[in-house]
Amino acid sequence: MVSAMIAIPCRDVMQFLRLQDRSLSQFIFCVKPVGALNGKKDKIATTAMGLDRSDHAFHLWYHPLYTDGIHENARFPRNRYRILMERLQGLTNGPEYTFRTPECIAYDRLLLAHDSDYVDAFLQNRLDEKAVRRIGLSPWTPKMIERTQRLMGGALEALEHVLEHGGLAGNMAGGTHHAHRDFGSGYCVFNDLAVCALHALENPKIERIVVLDFDVHQGDGTATILSHEDRVLTISVHCQTNFPFRKSLSDHDIPLQQGSADDEYLAAIDDALEMCQAFKPNLVLFQAGVDGLATDALGKLNITREGMMERNQRVFETSEKQRWPTVVFMGGGYSKPIEHTVDAFVDLFTQAAAAQMRITRHC
Repeated sequence: MVSAMIAIPCRDVMQFLRLQDRSLSQFIFCVKPVGALNGKKDKIATTAMGLDRSDHAFHLWYHPLYTDGIHENARFPRNRYRILMERLQGLTNGPEYTFRTPECIAYDRLLLAHDSDYVDAFLQNRLDEKAVRRIGLSPWTPKMIERTQRLMGGALEALEHVLEHGGLAGNMAGGTHHAHRDFGSGYCVFNDLAVCALHALENPKIERIVVLDFDVHQGDGTATILSHEDRVLTISVHCQTNFPFRKSLSDHDIPLQQGSADDEYLAAIDDALEMCQAFKPNLVLFQAGVDGLATDALGKLNITREGMMERNQRVFETSEKQRWPTVVFMGGGYSKPIEHTVDAFVDLFTQAAAAQMRITRHC
């Protein structure tokens, strides 16, 4: 079921969190359907104070297959997508969301970044055991095919949204930066960041793109696929001793030592944002993994939830100031219990939605 959030006039997520105890009676609101995309009528936006506020919403793509397309016995924490969606739908205060249902990506878009033999083998369920094992989402299920097509479609539709409207949009999955041109790896089948970058470059208004990858693992597949594309700058802030153990060469790699905490992490984030600004991009693709949390089973860093929120805030404030169209990719997160990861992703999308509301109000 798709739900809509209620807009609160708060400037940032910290203020939003302080408003949690305020009565809803202070706000007048209603919910109405908005125009459908591709003939669908499940899109919801909100109006408040008697004004049409639908253009302030943060558009976020989601499909139940993000969870159900992974086998229930896989080691990957597939339920994080379902739980996150339930958490976002359950918010009663905060910025607006419009939840969108992704279509399957077109075949020719996959070929922008991937070898046709590999694409065909995956889509026809012909990957051999070694290729499946390298991806890591075992036991394998045929549902993985449609899941991947919709995940990639969600990324591309979020991209098209920001190219048309500006501001921010996101996909509640993805950030599949370990997928290479002719093989998948590290829970990643196809590389949504690379496909989106190469697709965006077909737009004559897009001259320079930055892939800002703040997942704890290096964006090795993104770096290799885009290594010969001078119009795309790849920046990766990651743990030096973590997967992949054989690193690729990004345009800018900022490795952190195992056990690094908030101060070191945020200093690296600032360096990355300076590099991003110097490149003067027309578009930013933000891989916003939260697997650097101290609670993460695969992270090896010691970042607090507050440190992650500060990271997000610095990215979104810079994006807002520079007027960069920005797509948010969910990235990794494997905390035990998984609720710590979900909390951090709720923060991420709440902050993105608050930034989107500020951007559209100032237009």
